[in-house]
Amino acid sequence: MIGYALAIAFACVAVALLLALFRLLAGPTRGDRILALDTMVINAIALIVLFGIHQTSSTYFEAALLLAMVGFVGTVAYCKFLLRGDIVE
Repeated sequence: MIGYALAIAFACVAVALLLALFRLLAGPTRGDRILALDTMVINAIALIVLFGIHQTSSTYFEAALLLAMVGFVGTVAYCKFLLRGDIVE
């Protein structure tokens, strides 16, 4: 039963990842592209967590946590660069 739920979850997250990729490529503004990139990071985290559940290993959860931290810092840095033109003050 959990196998079916994981398969459906993998499919849903994969579709969400493809839709975010479309927005990244076709976004009319830079803000839309930043938001799409952040959404893709969140979807990648979801895929890692789902794979960790599938493999029953806690290592994948730690990797997802690290990716979440790096993704957050990257999104903040890119937004700051677009607003001010400089990352480090």
